[in-house]
Amino acid sequence: MTDLRLVPAALAAWAAAWVLTRETAWAWPAVALAVGACLVAAATAALGEHRSRRPAGSERSAGRPARGAGAAHVALALACVAGVGLSVQVHAAGRSVVEALAAQRADVVLSGRVADDGRPGAFGSGETWVLAADTVRARAVTSTVRARVEVTSTDEAPPYGARVVVHTRLAPTDDGAAEAARASTGSTELVRAPPAVVAATTAMRSALLDVTADLSPQARGLVPGIAVGDTSRLPPDLAAAFRATGLTHLTAVSGGHFAIVLALVTALAGTVRAPRPVGVLVVAVVAAAFVLLVRPDPSVLRAAAMAAVMLLGVTWGRPALSVPSLAACAVVLLGVDPWLSRSFGFALSCAATAGLVLLAPPVVRRLTPWVGRTAAFALAVPFAAQAACGPVLVLLSPALPTTSVPANLLAAPAVVPATLLGLAATVTAPWWPFAAHALAWLAGCATWWIAAVARWCACLPGAAVPWPGGVLGATALGVLTVVGVALVLRRPPGEGWPHAWTDLARRRWRTAHASGRAALVRFRHGTPSRRDRRRALGAVLAALTAVVVVTTVAVRAVPHAGDVPADWQVVACDVGQGDGLVVRTGPAAAVVVDVGPDGDAADRCLDRLGVTRVDLLVLSHFHADHVGGLPAVLAGREVRAAWGSPLHEPAGQARRTVEALERVGVTVQVPAPGDAGVLGEGGWRVEWHVLGTGLVGGGSAGAGGTGTGGTGLGTTRTSSAGTGGSVEGDGVNDASLSLELVASGPGGTLDVVALGDLEQPGQDALLASLEAGGPPGVLDGVDVVKVAHHGSASQSPGLARLLRPRVALVSVGEGNTYGHPTDRMLDLYAGVGSTVVRTDECGSAVLVVRGGRTSLACVR
Repeated sequence: MTDLRLVPAALAAWAAAWVLTRETAWAWPAVALAVGACLVAAATAALGEHRSRRPAGSERSAGRPARGAGAAHVALALACVAGVGLSVQVHAAGRSVVEALAAQRADVVLSGRVADDGRPGAFGSGETWVLAADTVRARAVTSTVRARVEVTSTDEAPPYGARVVVHTRLAPTDDGAAEAARASTGSTELVRAPPAVVAATTAMRSALLDVTADLSPQARGLVPGIAVGDTSRLPPDLAAAFRATGLTHLTAVSGGHFAIVLALVTALAGTVRAPRPVGVLVVAVVAAAFVLLVRPDPSVLRAAAMAAVMLLGVTWGRPALSVPSLAACAVVLLGVDPWLSRSFGFALSCAATAGLVLLAPPVVRRLTPWVGRTAAFALAVPFAAQAACGPVLVLLSPALPTTSVPANLLAAPAVVPATLLGLAATVTAPWWPFAAHALAWLAGCATWWIAAVARWCACLPGAAVPWPGGVLGATALGVLTVVGVALVLRRPPGEGWPHAWTDLARRRWRTAHASGRAALVRFRHGTPSRRDRRRALGAVLAALTAVVVVTTVAVRAVPHAGDVPADWQVVACDVGQGDGLVVRTGPAAAVVVDVGPDGDAADRCLDRLGVTRVDLLVLSHFHADHVGGLPAVLAGREVRAAWGSPLHEPAGQARRTVEALERVGVTVQVPAPGDAGVLGEGGWRVEWHVLGTGLVGGGSAGAGGTGTGGTGLGTTRTSSAGTGGSVEGDGVNDASLSLELVASGPGGTLDVVALGDLEQPGQDALLASLEAGGPPGVLDGVDVVKVAHHGSASQSPGLARLLRPRVALVSVGEGNTYGHPTDRMLDLYAGVGSTVVRTDECGSAVLVVRGGRTSLACVR
């Protein structure tokens, strides 16, 4: 029977950690209550055990638990809760100084060690890394702390494990985040190099990137990804295919990688007949070295801790049981770092392992009579992992990967050789690059098959079925999964296919084989009968039918009108007479340019697209048809950064907009012309370039602005005479922000220019600025232009000719009284070869690139 005694304690510890890390003030009361309840439960357990004893010679029913067993389990769970609460309190004490300084956005000097490798920043062109700070100096006072700080720097991240001093300004982070604060560095000073063993692993990782640099794109990204978890060079389309097919675990080092490596080491130790203590020691050393090589991410820590628990059991001569080992390592890790309870990587790793050890064995027993033990095991493993991880994955992306099981089944034969060859290339690369290159090339041959499976399965119709996101969607999927599994497992394993069926199939096969060979002999001798000809014709028709079916399945389904394609890249939301442009930066993230008029139209559009996080909110100017929908967009959605026009007019509307964003902790900033950076994650990427920030005081775009590092909005009022003017007479339209957004997705790239509500004078000024030195992509023509001012007559012919967009998006309300879009605008963009797409006719216009071709879906 499966030993589940530690599972309630692990679940209680996880729940306590999840709650207390968000509300750390509850830690001490939780500890006190848990300790008191634990003492009561322990006393109850002892009393129950005492009463269950019998006089000498009496017998107790076999298998009946002691009366105090339930109370003992309660006491153990409460003890785990108390331990987690105490850990939260200790961590909170170490973080409190940093959190207080972050709330004040103070300038500080941090000292500590680099706790992870740099990765592309979520904003800008720099890198983001984590500092494990131990001292902080602010306002001439030095304090000892213990806190993690997420640092974004414009320079390359310092090496992992190095000791550094960082001069920076702190900013608060999200509630419940593992990091106590965020920071953008002014300067970073390297104080001490990493320890020798850490530097050696860093050199191996760098050398692996060097020897794979000239391989094919898939190998250049997948070999380091599968070997050491480095996905920095994974092609965006391949990353998206991995997500759609449930193969991302191959590039997120976890239990599977540990199993492969430790199984190889164990086999080698057994081959040389090493004594058990020596074998355990070698396995432990290799596991520790592997953790340093791949970096101690949450999933790696789970796998390493579980391996350590099982090794202890082997050392003591106890059976290495998976479920108690998993529960024990979860309790220990949550006690050491309670913020792991909020890590998706840790949750997915634990869920997948639980699915494999609890669900896979009974599924194997039920499939074995039908398909044989080998095939049953191959099917049960991905099915169990996907069933267990499904509710967690829905929180990350509101869709169900229906091809996950076949994709994992097809990719499985290449995983072990790809992992072992990649690790061999990693270890060899620093001192023998030629051999490492050869090994990496062989590993690339294995990853080619994995990439081909991912891309093919991702293109199948219905590869990702939409599913409600958030807690409600996860709960619904969890309930359906439990009910489905219970219905399957309640019936005992069957006897497989009826013997009459299997015997009939074998007899039919033998008869058909013999008849086929005889017909082939007759064909060769030129004496085929009429029956032979009919059979040959039937075989040809069957082959043609199979080809047609396979070809149909392999072709990506064309989205029907009204559906939002799962791989959407750019969307002009139908918000009525207003603007709302969405450019995708992640599975559930986007850049949003304007939020439409008052109401929830923009919010509903973002919900339909599955956007739960706005990496950058651009408010081109403060007219109500561009910022009125802000309250609805902010409700239940994270905004990481916001830009606004340098002209603080209309004053009341601008003030309300700034205050609404400040209430959610976002400061509106004004970018400067020429600013550029990158946003994106998970295969989606947006490169942004600020083209202009409007005409202020009759000068060039951006005059009077504060730049991206500014603290707020300018408040200069500008008359229409000074700006070239708009038809409204207040100059606000010509103070619109304009920018270029280069959106890269799985199928290709779209170059988008958003013009806000610039009138012809503002567009002419932007044209002059671009001709004097604009981004090369704009000067060579773009894919999409969000036409200025809803297609009004005030358009610049010169700017239209320069941009030459393939698609001109016009965000306009149906039946509006302004006459938008005007015939002049339609003729102008048609004359430069543009296809005009209007939201009053199309609804929300969804653009996606597939195989280098741009497609449009109209969604109402």
